[in-house]
Amino acid sequence: MTETLPYGAWKSPITSDLIVAETIGLGGVVVDSDDIYWSESRPGEGGRNVLVRRLKDGGREDVTPAPFNVRTRVHEYGGGAVTVHRGTVWFSNFADQRLYRLAASAAPAPLTPEAAGGASWRYADGVVDEARRRWIGVREAHAGEKVDNAVVAVDPAQPGPGRVLAEGCDFYAAPRLSPDGQRLCWISWNHPNMPWVGTELWVAEIAADGGLADRRKIAGGEAESICQPLWSPDGALYFISDRSGWWNLYCCDAGGDGAIHPLCPREAEFAGAQWAFGQSSYAFLGPGRIVCTYGAGGRTVLARLDVASGKLTPLDLPYSEFGSVKTCAGKIVCGAGSPTGPGAIVTIDPDTGAVEVLRQSSAAAADPQLQRYFTAAQHVEFPTAGGLTAYANYYAPHNPDFTAPAGEKPPLVVKCHGGPTSSASSSLSLGIQYWTSRGIAVIDVDYGGSTGYGRAYRERLQSAWGVVDVDDCVNAARHVCAQGLADAERAVITGGSAGGYTVLAALAGRDFFKGGASYYGVSDVAALARDTHKFESRYLDWLIGPYPERADLYAERSPLTHAAGLNSPVIFFQGAEDRVVPPNQTEMMVEALRRRGIPCGYLLFAGEQHGFRRAENIKRALDAELYFYAELVFRTRLSF
Repeated sequence: MTETLPYGAWKSPITSDLIVAETIGLGGVVVDSDDIYWSESRPGEGGRNVLVRRLKDGGREDVTPAPFNVRTRVHEYGGGAVTVHRGTVWFSNFADQRLYRLAASAAPAPLTPEAAGGASWRYADGVVDEARRRWIGVREAHAGEKVDNAVVAVDPAQPGPGRVLAEGCDFYAAPRLSPDGQRLCWISWNHPNMPWVGTELWVAEIAADGGLADRRKIAGGEAESICQPLWSPDGALYFISDRSGWWNLYCCDAGGDGAIHPLCPREAEFAGAQWAFGQSSYAFLGPGRIVCTYGAGGRTVLARLDVASGKLTPLDLPYSEFGSVKTCAGKIVCGAGSPTGPGAIVTIDPDTGAVEVLRQSSAAAADPQLQRYFTAAQHVEFPTAGGLTAYANYYAPHNPDFTAPAGEKPPLVVKCHGGPTSSASSSLSLGIQYWTSRGIAVIDVDYGGSTGYGRAYRERLQSAWGVVDVDDCVNAARHVCAQGLADAERAVITGGSAGGYTVLAALAGRDFFKGGASYYGVSDVAALARDTHKFESRYLDWLIGPYPERADLYAERSPLTHAAGLNSPVIFFQGAEDRVVPPNQTEMMVEALRRRGIPCGYLLFAGEQHGFRRAENIKRALDAELYFYAELVFRTRLSF
């Protein structure tokens, strides 16, 4: 028997306590010979990142001891914080950003200096140069307001911040050694480009003294995004490029000296935006055999690719997203996400598709009794401004214990992802199920500028941030409301970072949403241009225009400028140590609304940066957002 209650008032077993108690973040798969490692972000340990190893008996063990936190702040977004070679671990520690070496049965030993005299160093995306007994990776050097990036070599026998191998560009990524150890490739780019706009792929010989010689550019430029260079077992250089308008796989024969040719050209994305280091969407099963992922219809497919024939064979798997793709002992190892089950680290037999789960992100989400309350994403297309089509994932309200009164339409939460050069996920999110299981519809919008739909779709947002994204979020909501799937009078909008900016821009500039939540969102884009970190300091040139030359556009696009037009209740969430979007961005908007008497909430979390990692803060933010909407927008009595 089901009980009839209004949408938004359904009692759900998917509580904030369950979410923070049961869920860990999984990522960063590393393979060392036949050993498999991955990282775990644990909200219950204050968001500490731990390196974990799979044991031969099927168990697992923590490799990095407390209080070490395997996380780098290069580019602020990090990634690529750990390298493992022959059982020895090289990792960046979050607290001091030093590079450490951890050998078997020993304590972690720092290899790089402590910050001193205003100078500090950060490290990421490394490989081990076995022949020369050193680590090669990306270093970000800070000295006051000056930030320099370079490819460096760190030799444990020569203490110091590392020997510079390549410098002169604003940014570097993905230094990778050829199988014979004689060549190094890397990616570089310069302001004002972001890595998904224009990058270059370089190759050099390693000289007798350990430096680089005979440097040459292989591919890339101002309007070509290159990512994920990787050497094949037989010494050919592979990479992903969007020169066709789509991120596809290419090969440069003879290790960078031969012709470049596409492997399986198609209108599909074989990579995503390189916000973080260490992303991996393909790997070698052997000479001439690749396993790769590509996007299609809002999902990601894992497939085998025969290099000689170009034949792509998708694997039939119960997952919709894949990441950190590696191979080990003839099997695929990767992170995998399902629409109705927990994310996991898995191994997959490339011939049979047989799956072994090594670690799940949530034991509760694997419980069939809880899964009865889940609703899967429906990928939808909808019309938007300029006669164009945009995309989103729609989640219908669902709870087997309740039905709504006849004729009632559910409240709607519109989610706008961060980035903004990023995408919505089709994998299970307990955070989304928290809403839908209470009778609240959710639509997660892939507004123009999102990844997964080719370069032309990404470029819709060029010079149009605060316009195209807002139009698409409003039109997504109108689309589902027009179909009778949601109540336009109870529609709210929520997002974090760039998504938080879209929230505020939509509330201040459009008369549609009845409330919203901004998680560390941007309110004054000119202040952000003056105050943000190096990696994104020229991102706004592409999204809006050059600053200060186009200060008029920055004023026009800033929600703070239009605060007088914001008449709906808003709740704000902010990390006190956020360097990407500093707290003053939120506090300016809060003050402007409070002066006008607009209902607003503000939660500032000590110890948090850009994105919340501590269990108690994740719980408090989720519950506060629900209570805020229930009281001021949905007008429903919550059931717990």
